[in-house]
Amino acid sequence: MSQENFNSLIAFVAISREGSFTKAAAKLGVSPSALSHTMRALESRLGVRLLTRTTRSVSPTEAGERLLASVAPRLDEIEAEVAALSALRDKPAGNIRISAAGHAATNVVWPLLEKFLPNYPDIKVEVIINYGLIDIVAERFDAGVRLGDQVAKDMIAVRIAPDLRMAVVASPSYFSKYPAPKIPQDLANHNCIGFRLATHGGLYAWEFEKEKHTVNVRVEGQLTFNTSPQMVSAALAGLGIAYVPEDMVEQDIQAGRLVRVMTEWCPYFPGYHLYFASRRQLSPAFAVLLDALKLKST
Repeated sequence: MSQENFNSLIAFVAISREGSFTKAAAKLGVSPSALSHTMRALESRLGVRLLTRTTRSVSPTEAGERLLASVAPRLDEIEAEVAALSALRDKPAGNIRISAAGHAATNVVWPLLEKFLPNYPDIKVEVIINYGLIDIVAERFDAGVRLGDQVAKDMIAVRIAPDLRMAVVASPSYFSKYPAPKIPQDLANHNCIGFRLATHGGLYAWEFEKEKHTVNVRVEGQLTFNTSPQMVSAALAGLGIAYVPEDMVEQDIQAGRLVRVMTEWCPYFPGYHLYFASRRQLSPAFAVLLDALKLKST
């Protein structure tokens, strides 16, 4: 439908409902003469008379009544939908899909969502666990969560957590059988719990650093997992040494269920960031979620 016909139908509905060119013109913000011209042009294009005009009122003809019954509800639906979209600017609502690795989802995203969601009942958040580095645009995610050095350069990244540090841990029962490693090279003599990388399928080489000296160690052992919680469980069971984020094992270390070693060799990594494709036209729902998740300065 041409813009001219669409505007003419809006004018026709307004005149029919108001019963007056003057009142309809005031409602639409045009002059009565312009409105009269619009209606004459519409009737000419359709080849039928739509309005009966008297000195006191205007009313639809039989053809006009038929057009009014068909067109008016549709225009009302369009107006209601536009109004609903405009309302989103003041009342954030809608669905947000986030991709995150398991540790980030559990230890960073969930604690923040737990506080955020009760304040925004019209926002729905879907968190999908992905360990590989996926294309969030192609997979139709609104955002992803990864460590700062894993975010693609063409993405907008907002820090949502402080730097992350790793920990080398094993159970007291394990260290009762084997001497605790003191340097990365000592791990070659231990049963280490491996981590399988989702993106490339290789085994993660444990990364260490001390006094700017960096060492990557490809460990070996009986067990390999592709998620950190299982690695912690295996370490608690005395089945080997694990290399995991320290916040996952802090309570176990404090309770004596795990023993931490080689602390001075464990580096910090850039903390988790929420990343997305563009800052242009962020939905109100995503904008308030972004503000809630981003790491506040202390």
